[in-house]
Amino acid sequence: MAGQAEKVFVPTDDELLQAQSDLWRHSLCYLTPMSLRCLATAGVFTSTDAGTYRLNPLSYLLVDGVRIDGDASQTAIVRAAASRYYVEAAMGLADWFRKDFDGPVPSPFEDVHGAAIFEESMALLDPEMDQLIHDAVAAHDHMGIGPVLRQCSELFEGLETLTDCGGGDGTTARSIVEAYPHIKCTVLDLPKVMDKVLLPAEEGAVKYVSGDLFHVVPPAQAVLLKLVLHFWSDEDCIKILAQCKKAVPPRDAGGKVIVIDIVLGSVSAGPMLETQHLMDMLMLVMTRGRQREEKDWSDIFTKAGFSGYKIVKKLGARAVIEVYP
Repeated sequence: MAGQAEKVFVPTDDELLQAQSDLWRHSLCYLTPMSLRCLATAGVFTSTDAGTYRLNPLSYLLVDGVRIDGDASQTAIVRAAASRYYVEAAMGLADWFRKDFDGPVPSPFEDVHGAAIFEESMALLDPEMDQLIHDAVAAHDHMGIGPVLRQCSELFEGLETLTDCGGGDGTTARSIVEAYPHIKCTVLDLPKVMDKVLLPAEEGAVKYVSGDLFHVVPPAQAVLLKLVLHFWSDEDCIKILAQCKKAVPPRDAGGKVIVIDIVLGSVSAGPMLETQHLMDMLMLVMTRGRQREEKDWSDIFTKAGFSGYKIVKKLGARAVIEVYP
């Protein structure tokens, strides 16, 4: 009997911990299809008659590596929105409203964390979170250029040159050039952004320029502000638009600024309207900017010296606006 006792198998600590994990996994495996069913009910997946689940348009956007027809994975947006930095900033909104600030009023995010998004202070606070925020903004920016090119072709008729302000890695500009090879595009962004762009200084019909759109915008027939102005206050938007006006020729020569952004109230009801207002709240929490109703857009266009504008197309929660010098 003593010999038999010596042969008893004694698992190591790591083996026991792994075995415990496996036991939990097997014991709770019935929750897996229930979880998928809940996600399908919420619209994240679609259930099939065969009892399986498949991707739908929502979950398609959460597949890493998706880059089809100008679309890109939106995973970074979800990860950023669910991060403690975003949640804690939102939870601090009530305290932020009650405070009296000396000098410029920080965003709730800056008030809670002592750092502002897109600023060096955020990179110093948490480099990984700073990169995630930039990835989220890039994913947001990349998404949607395909529908604009397909449904708003009149925007690009007669254009020979275009400057994409805040164009990042040039995804939007390259999509425009691919669809309209005769257009020469210039991508303008901050030096810290351009330093990370792994592309030559000039790539065919796309040129990359480091600079600040508050100071100078490279001249072109049209200037594109795609999902840029909602990050800024009305006063800053007027300054940006004034620089854009300097960069384009007169209206009768085809000059214009193309703004792609949310127009609050452009949809009357339902989930899309809720999304617009949630994005407005996000701007309040994260930045010093905001989403705007049409009358707000009209006001800043006029104050920046433009003669008129036209809402060309409503695309989802956003709108495409032509602004004329």
